[in-house]
Amino acid sequence: MKMLKQSVSAMYPCYNDEGNVEIMAKRFMEILPKIAKDYEIVIVDDCSPDKSGEIADKLAKKYKFIKVVHHKKNRGYGGAIISGFNNCSKELIFYTDGDLQYNPRDIVKLVPFIGKYDLVNGYKIKRGDGFVRAFVGGSYNFIFKLIFGIRKIKDTDCDFRLFNRKIIDTLKFKTMEGSFPLEFVKRVEKAKFKIKNIPVPHYPRYSGSSQFFRIRRVMKTLRDIFKLWVELILKG
Repeated sequence: MKMLKQSVSAMYPCYNDEGNVEIMAKRFMEILPKIAKDYEIVIVDDCSPDKSGEIADKLAKKYKFIKVVHHKKNRGYGGAIISGFNNCSKELIFYTDGDLQYNPRDIVKLVPFIGKYDLVNGYKIKRGDGFVRAFVGGSYNFIFKLIFGIRKIKDTDCDFRLFNRKIIDTLKFKTMEGSFPLEFVKRVEKAKFKIKNIPVPHYPRYSGSSQFFRIRRVMKTLRDIFKLWVELILKG
């Protein structure tokens, strides 16, 4: 297993993820010492109505390398990720979702390539959801890659990413909702950062329920995508 020369911030958001927060942290605690000498875990509590934030705080009291960011109001998926980025202090940043549909241990699949590339981006081998969500997710990825002219990223919707912090030091991200991954990959491509795609497993959700597949959330995300398209494509 390759040991990184750089320090690593591993970050994930939580919202209605009280059954996942501690498991995620423990999996990071298991794998991070094997790939980096200097690391931290950043947990973003996006004003979760359950005990996610409370559980995260207990972990932070016990382990000095765990940092918790609390939002007084829900900021949405993109808002949680951007907030997490702003609180990451290390040379490399890794982020994924807090629902355990990706296994933090699989970061080892990305590590060997980060020296040659600025962003190592996962892509799902097989989606771990049911047929409907797998179909919707595949269609989303195909359609919006086409509309936004995304050519270097295989899976825009795979939030399993390891990258050099110069990306967030250079680029300014604005999207607060579920369309954040689209903005992230498009801005990284436009800035001509070096990108590597690596296959990663995708698992059924361990606990909690998805917040994305709800009519209001989907409609708001579509409006945000249109605004994003105007800014990044129409205005250039």
